[in-house]
Amino acid sequence: MAEVFIEGIAFDAMSQNNSAKRTVAAELTEDDLALDRSLRPKLLSDYMGQTRVKESLEVLIKASLERHDTLDHILFSGPPGLGKTTLATVVANELGSAIRTTSGPAIERTGDLAAILTNLEEGDVLFIDEIHRMNRMIEEVLYSAMEDYVLDIVVGKGPAARSIRLDIPHFTLIGATTRTGLLSGPLRDRFGIAYRLQYYTPEELGLIVMRSASILSVPITESGAVEIARRGRGTPRLANRLLKRVRDWAQVNGKDTIDKDVAAEALEFFEVDELGLDTIDNRILELLCKQFCGRPVGLTTLASALSEEPDTVEDVYEPYLMQQGLLVRTPKGRQATHSAFEHLGLSFHEKE
Repeated sequence: MAEVFIEGIAFDAMSQNNSAKRTVAAELTEDDLALDRSLRPKLLSDYMGQTRVKESLEVLIKASLERHDTLDHILFSGPPGLGKTTLATVVANELGSAIRTTSGPAIERTGDLAAILTNLEEGDVLFIDEIHRMNRMIEEVLYSAMEDYVLDIVVGKGPAARSIRLDIPHFTLIGATTRTGLLSGPLRDRFGIAYRLQYYTPEELGLIVMRSASILSVPITESGAVEIARRGRGTPRLANRLLKRVRDWAQVNGKDTIDKDVAAEALEFFEVDELGLDTIDNRILELLCKQFCGRPVGLTTLASALSEEPDTVEDVYEPYLMQQGLLVRTPKGRQATHSAFEHLGLSFHEKE
């Protein structure tokens, strides 16, 4: 077998490449490492919430299996923590396929992607998290792989170099992104199926907390699960984290069962209020309401006062505050709402 050179990187296209395996097997984020994998559902029947997405996936997966065909490429989008990674694993399990995982920033060169693709087997699922952060040159290698299941590569070096097309196994690419707008048009159009995940209702989160508590062998009442779910920001990842922190607090303080009062006391100890706002969230509201007296504030100014990066404020904290009606974006900047003043126990004065 000839050596294949892509961006000066030599690899045997048909051999098992250890470097590629390390890239594929890499964990996606620190949050994924922190989250107990046993809490993640394995099948669609175990997955709670996102009802419309589940129903659609059930139909598509069933049709694919009946035709003995490869499932079309899927794009999951939405805020962090809503279960995009979990859904990718669920889809692979439902298909009875192996899943290879990596992330956009981890694929630094086209040779990395080529090594990953040539090591896939027929019917495998390739999951790329934060796919919008993938280099545009690498995307171009992915286009032909997604459409025609071929890899355009260069064999040899110098004057003897020639371009060939290498067939790769039919696979399903599942991409996950928190920033759909940053995806290039050509890449976005090559996904046959696209879903945007929505925030979970408190009722759905309550069921997830009950299931997680059962797996972790944590005694909990329904009211205790609902209390944790109410402060979970509509996000299963955060709700599961809060459950673990409440479990720790209950254990240290000699509480045998987590009920509503125990959950509320524990979460108050960890500075998570009744709306699910933490210390930073309330600090943002205090800056807007007190220091800036309710006037519109530019993002950079707000971030400086908070000692945070503007992107962090915009991507991590703002969405939930806006969802709760505590903050609005105006042409002049960020501004606290009447509800924000009420939440802090302050009197509201309309500003010009």
